[in-house]
Amino acid sequence: MRYLLLISADENRVDEHRTDDGMSEFRDWLDDLLARGVLTAHEGLHPSHTATTVRVRGDEVLLTDGPFMEAKDQIGGFALIEVADLDAAIEVAARHPASRFGQIEIRPVLTL
Repeated sequence: MRYLLLISADENRVDEHRTDDGMSEFRDWLDDLLARGVLTAHEGLHPSHTATTVRVRGDEVLLTDGPFMEAKDQIGGFALIEVADLDAAIEVAARHPASRFGQIEIRPVLTL
C-alpha cells in the first residue's frame, strides 16, 4: 500500500537540527528506504513564506502569499512510500529524524 508522509515542524527550529549529525541521520534514513525498495519519492520544500495559496470563489481567483493556515508548524517536505501496511508506515515515519522535533502525518494514497 502507498502512503504519503507529510513532514512538518516549527520552521524556527529546523535549522537547529541541520547539523552534520542531523544530516547524517537523515541520509541514513533515506539510504535504508532506498535499499529496502520502499521509497517512491522524497522532496524537501522551501520555507512556507515562499508559498502561494490559490483559492477560487465564484469566478474570482484569490491568491495569498505564504501558507493558507497561520501556524508555527509548516510542511517542510514529503515522502511517498510503498509498504505492506500502516504498521510498516508507522515504523518508517518513526525513524525519520524530524519526528523527534516535529511530526510526520501518514496518509494512505487514494487509488482510483
